[in-house]
Amino acid sequence: MTGQPVPHTAREIRLASHITGELTEKNFDLVEAEVAGPGPDEVVVRNEYLQVSAVMQDLMKPDPDLPMPPYTPGQRLWGSAVGTVVSSNSPDLSVGDTVAHADGWGEYSVAAASEFGKLPDGLFPDPKHFLTQGPTAYHGMVDIAEVTEGDVVYVSGAAGGVGSLAGQIAKCRGAKLVIGSAGSPAKVDYLVQELGYDAAFDYHDGPVLDQLRKLAPDGIDVFFDTVGGEQFEAAVQAAAQGARFALCGALAGQVGDGLGGHPRLDIMTAIVRQIVIRPFATYHTPEQIQAWTEHFCQWLGEGRFVFPHTVVEGGISEAPGALKSLLEGKYTGNVLVKLGG
Repeated sequence: MTGQPVPHTAREIRLASHITGELTEKNFDLVEAEVAGPGPDEVVVRNEYLQVSAVMQDLMKPDPDLPMPPYTPGQRLWGSAVGTVVSSNSPDLSVGDTVAHADGWGEYSVAAASEFGKLPDGLFPDPKHFLTQGPTAYHGMVDIAEVTEGDVVYVSGAAGGVGSLAGQIAKCRGAKLVIGSAGSPAKVDYLVQELGYDAAFDYHDGPVLDQLRKLAPDGIDVFFDTVGGEQFEAAVQAAAQGARFALCGALAGQVGDGLGGHPRLDIMTAIVRQIVIRPFATYHTPEQIQAWTEHFCQWLGEGRFVFPHTVVEGGISEAPGALKSLLEGKYTGNVLVKLGG
């Protein structure tokens, strides 16, 4: 066995109770847990960054009905993280290797080496670039919506972890016009000035349909939806002939009264304009992850892409608050909690 000093205990976040109403920090427990030494073919990893995403709230519900493991009261939450191997009983991973995994709601993780993916050196500026919602954005925009040159694209929730990448992907794929909607003037400026959106609007500033028709008078060819609600309904009315809709999320139904998760579909308009509506799940295959990683690396190297993210300092204790703040729309881009290192 090779290794560095490992503490006997470390902090982790467990689910205290299922969500039955609004998410609060009372749904989480911060506990001091034993850090076991590595068994045969196991490693110990010191976690450095945890990724927080909106789907985590759904996984805290009693019956989330999602294609991924739900959280269980009394058990540690899971989530994407990167860290460094500090002790190893495996020939496949060495002390000092940087790895990605899905056991991130704790300061340390101990598991079989096969549960960790070794990250290549030099591919990205730092390991944080491996913690994005890029596979979702890429798969939805490229494989589901089939965005191509000349398209007029509309992205709802465009300043969030997925939307902030989806719009850039559309631009790199040759879209003629990329429009984003967000919830504040600052986010609108961020979309245009930082992320390269051609146009953006605050959905609080008037009917979404009016704003879409002003910015895209000939209609939208692609709609990448992370919100639902009024923004979905408006996109149907603003759709061009043969428009393709990729339904990624329903934030309007995840926060508040939840009615935004059940938008009305104007069926006759959808029929006349032959709109293709394709919902898709976000439990990704290795091929989808690889496709995103390759293009992300290429576009970054060409200077055509930025990594939109917010880092929350303060350690593992800040993770529950970071999730709550994300759902309240307080961040831009992908949200990462710095655990240490």
